[in-house]
Amino acid sequence: MSEYVQAVDLVKVFKLGNVEVQALRGLSMSVEKGEMVAIVGPSGSGKTTMLNIFGGIMRATAGMTRIAGRDVTNATPAELGRLRRDVVGHIFQELNLIPTLTAYENVELPMLAAKVPSSKRKERVEELLTIVGLEDRMKHKPDELSGGQRQRVAIAAAMANNPEVLLADEPTGDLDSETGAQIVEFLHAINKEYGKTVIMVTHDSSIARQADRIYRIQDGRIRSVQTPSADKDVTAVSRVEIVQERISELKEEISKLDTRAKQGQVEMSEFAKRRTRLEEKLSLFEEELHRLGL
Repeated sequence: MSEYVQAVDLVKVFKLGNVEVQALRGLSMSVEKGEMVAIVGPSGSGKTTMLNIFGGIMRATAGMTRIAGRDVTNATPAELGRLRRDVVGHIFQELNLIPTLTAYENVELPMLAAKVPSSKRKERVEELLTIVGLEDRMKHKPDELSGGQRQRVAIAAAMANNPEVLLADEPTGDLDSETGAQIVEFLHAINKEYGKTVIMVTHDSSIARQADRIYRIQDGRIRSVQTPSADKDVTAVSRVEIVQERISELKEEISKLDTRAKQGQVEMSEFAKRRTRLEEKLSLFEEELHRLGL
């Protein structure tokens, strides 16, 4: 095996007005081809920033990144576009499904960008939606699907152009434990049966322990790299704590959205949709907390 995904001394600085925020502070890590790794760490530790740099969505302020033998650091905008289209599949925390398109059309979209012929697109979409168990939901739009079904559509869309590396940002974050376990099964199948390299960010210790290795990130740096059997710390965060943290985050998001709406910063139609979505997620986690006995 060789280093397939590599980051050396990554630094990322965001400017918020006159204030500079350092999200990554010299982060270094490597992932072998065909490996499935989990990235764990507290909110704000730099996990999503790191994934976005790996996926060519965001440039690092300093440092070096290579993905599947390709230099991401010095890539041109066109090369980064090809990286996102052909090399890396990205499952975003917010899924990024287009609400006006069906499951079939959302999975087909990346192939349209890659100019895949119509007949091959049809074959590939049907194959992928069958693999994730949605062959009977192809014509349904995201709002007509459950959270777990939408996540499966997002996985299928990320796999549409047969990428070499799959990046998953909290793929089970807004799902109950049973549905989350099903999503991880699909990621395992993608990793083991299809040989894809998978890098997964997660708060859930039970999910992290199913990876080949666990990277712990804190304050923008990798603090430890361990195998699941050797990682004692990753078990410290219980499912109850994860659910409670997510409930707090969602309540804060709702409060901020309400404030923005009162200040006229959000159109009412957009406000209603976003608030409904957040309330649905909040309800799901409150039910999960109840199931956990609290």
